[in-house]
Amino acid sequence: MTVRWTRYTGASSYKLTVSPESAPNQPAAFAQFGANTVMGSVNSLSPNTLYVVEVEALDNQVSLNSTVLESRTAPERMDPIDSVEAQDSSSLMVAFTAVGGATGYLLRVENSQGFFREEQVASSPAQVGSLLPYTSYSLSVMSLNEAGRSQPSSPLGARTLLPFPELVTSSPTNDSLVVSWPPVDQAVAYTITVVPSLNTSLTPSQHNVSDISVTLLGLEPGTLYTIQGYAWDQDGRRGEASPYTNQTTRPATPGPFDLSVERGVSWVGLSVSWEPDASAHGTEYRVVSDQGPRCNSSASSCTLAPIGCEETHSIHMLALNRAGPSPPTGPVPFRTFPCPPEALALVESDPGNCTFSWAGSPYADRYTSFIKRNDGSEDAFNTTSTSSRFHCQCGYTYLTSVFAYNPAGISEPGRVANYTTLPCCPTNVTIIAATTDTFEITWAGSRGAELYETRAADGSGALVCNDTEPVCVLSDLRCDRPYTLHVTPCSDTSGCTRSCPPHYKETPPCMPEDVLLVQGNQGSVEVSWMSLNRAANHTVSLTGSQGSHSCWSNTSSCEVPDLPCGSSYSVVAVAQTDAGQSLPSYSVELETAPCCPATMAVHQVTQAMSNVTWSHARGAHSFITTLASPRGHARCHTLDPHCLMGCITCNSNYTVSMEAYSRTGHMANCSYQGFTSSACCPSGIKLYRMAGSALRVYWRSSGSYNYTVEMAGSSNYTCSPLPGQASCDLAGVQCGDVYNVLVTPLTAEGTKVEFCHQRVYLVMVRYNLSVLGLGETRWTQSGEVKLPSGQSVIYSGHEEDGANHTEGVAIMMTKETRKALIAWEPISSRLITASFRTNNRRVKAYIIQCYAPTNDAVDDVKARFYDSLNHLLGRVGARDLIILMGDFNAKIGGRNEGYEEVMGNME
Repeated sequence: MTVRWTRYTGASSYKLTVSPESAPNQPAAFAQFGANTVMGSVNSLSPNTLYVVEVEALDNQVSLNSTVLESRTAPERMDPIDSVEAQDSSSLMVAFTAVGGATGYLLRVENSQGFFREEQVASSPAQVGSLLPYTSYSLSVMSLNEAGRSQPSSPLGARTLLPFPELVTSSPTNDSLVVSWPPVDQAVAYTITVVPSLNTSLTPSQHNVSDISVTLLGLEPGTLYTIQGYAWDQDGRRGEASPYTNQTTRPATPGPFDLSVERGVSWVGLSVSWEPDASAHGTEYRVVSDQGPRCNSSASSCTLAPIGCEETHSIHMLALNRAGPSPPTGPVPFRTFPCPPEALALVESDPGNCTFSWAGSPYADRYTSFIKRNDGSEDAFNTTSTSSRFHCQCGYTYLTSVFAYNPAGISEPGRVANYTTLPCCPTNVTIIAATTDTFEITWAGSRGAELYETRAADGSGALVCNDTEPVCVLSDLRCDRPYTLHVTPCSDTSGCTRSCPPHYKETPPCMPEDVLLVQGNQGSVEVSWMSLNRAANHTVSLTGSQGSHSCWSNTSSCEVPDLPCGSSYSVVAVAQTDAGQSLPSYSVELETAPCCPATMAVHQVTQAMSNVTWSHARGAHSFITTLASPRGHARCHTLDPHCLMGCITCNSNYTVSMEAYSRTGHMANCSYQGFTSSACCPSGIKLYRMAGSALRVYWRSSGSYNYTVEMAGSSNYTCSPLPGQASCDLAGVQCGDVYNVLVTPLTAEGTKVEFCHQRVYLVMVRYNLSVLGLGETRWTQSGEVKLPSGQSVIYSGHEEDGANHTEGVAIMMTKETRKALIAWEPISSRLITASFRTNNRRVKAYIIQCYAPTNDAVDDVKARFYDSLNHLLGRVGARDLIILMGDFNAKIGGRNEGYEEVMGNME
């Protein structure tokens, strides 16, 4: 037993003690080793025994450390091998006696050169493989356990068998086989066994030879044989048997075969059939033609393809298998079917009778011709000649074909000849005059027609149309003409049928031309035209918004009476004959004179301008209205039912007339009742101060009228002078105010003339005022005006277009004050400001005129006013002068004691 340990520090020697596990206190052996030894052995132990092993590290016989482990000794040496038998050329079978305590066995194989290999086995017997053929080996056996192996047993010699011969077989004839093989080393003889593969119950025949080939005779053709061989060594031992080899003898020559033509979708072949040999193994049959085609089959038939028409074949057959072919049969001749006949022709020898002919074939015995019509009907004719006659009708296409026959069969389909007879004449021909220059012709479709030629002729020319449909429209014909029409059916293959009967039709009359209108009195109109027709009745139609009117004539004119004013008509003339109706003539528009407005009114707008209005006038498009007098006239031209006319002279009598025009310029003269313009307004109005607080108003008068004078300001004043006078006095006029003065004449009815303008006057001289603030002027927009008295007024009001005449502020200045004006600004309808130069150049005077809202106003209005006012006050410099004046609309009562200089008396 060998034990290995690791070196221990400080140890001067190591002691190894071995005791049986069954008696650990009875050491069986011990040994001691030096300090540098780490592995040692003990002997004289019992085989296959479990021992306790202790290793101690010593220092001068003092134990420093120790360790204990268990280990078993190897098994005892086995008995010699019982027997060794050669299994084949590469393996031996070894038998030996098993020993107790062994977990396995190790077979050692040695050859003549020494150690070969070791192979572990589980039990006896055991096979050793992968050996060299016919080689001597020495074999021994060792037992194994967990501790190792035993010593090998005594060796026993043995030799492997000869290898098997590698057979090569062939069949030179259908009753013999040849078997050959390469020589086997150390072989002195060979044995070959043969037996039919499908009958292995038979005893195989043996053939012993010393050569390396043998020929087996007297065998069955086409039979599969199983062959095996082995070699013999010089000791008479049979070598390893070869694997079984199957070899078939060549087949016998086939028996007779039958021939017939076979047709596929796109090919023609020759079908060959025979009775196969049921006993032959793996046999295939081959059929060969001297024309080239051949076929193979393992069944009972095959097809030679392709073959052609009118061929002669020499055919033979042979059988084949893996061994080779059989001798061929004798040749068999065969003639194929005829080729399709050529030179097909079909002629119509006379109308309704046709002949179909073809060229003859030397391989044909008879023919069948087929005549198929394009409606599906078909006739067949059997004949030995080369033609067939049949009845043919118009408008059909005939498809003709012919087949040739012989004992081999029918010819392939050949060329199909077609012939189309002339198309049939159309029936149910209908001719309709669609227009004066167009015929629409329809008919029932005729058999065989692919195209129709329609021709219309009138002696001076012809018009032709070609169409594939049974309808034709011939246009550009001459109106009022007789035409002869032919409908000719045609086809591309057979041509046109020119023998169809003609048809006759006249075109409708021509359209009347050059329609003229002559309007007469009392709303009548005479219509005339030019006619190119041979004989026709004419109808004239007037169609308009006021109804329809008409007249008739077989000449070239007629009259339509009593047409209403202001009417528009479309006038057309139409001709009529038995052939139909002409196209309407070109439309001529007719307008009667427009109607006069039923009412007219003149309203004076200003002294020199009047507005004339009138009612609707049927047919009138524009108007020329005239106002005429000895002192002048006014005129306007308008599309509207009213007209504003200027240059009217006051106090004049005018005649009123109108010219009403239609859209095309027809005119109606209209007269109406006269019109008198209003009295003239006075001019040169002036105011003169009289004694006290009276004023005299003076004017220049253009006639002897009654006048009235009105002066409005903070107070209102009126006066009426005596007839013929041109002045009037007003008493008690308050100074320091602006007044609107109106002087207007009175009409005969005592009403005021509405067209005279007011004049604005300022009564302020008495107080020697330079600047006057005005509130609630009710003027709109903003601007500056100069009064006749020389004062200037700057004003501010509502800026919006169409605003109400409310609120408004203004500042009135004398000429001298206007020169000191630097700038002014309209703020709103309640505020206006102006800046003036003063004697001190460093100081400016700012005047703010206001018209404040009352406390009843909306809060937003009041807030905007005072915000604007505060903003204006904030813009003025610290050294400048501010004058704030105006109407603050305060409600403080009627007393002003102590404030007379700044506040008036609130009555």
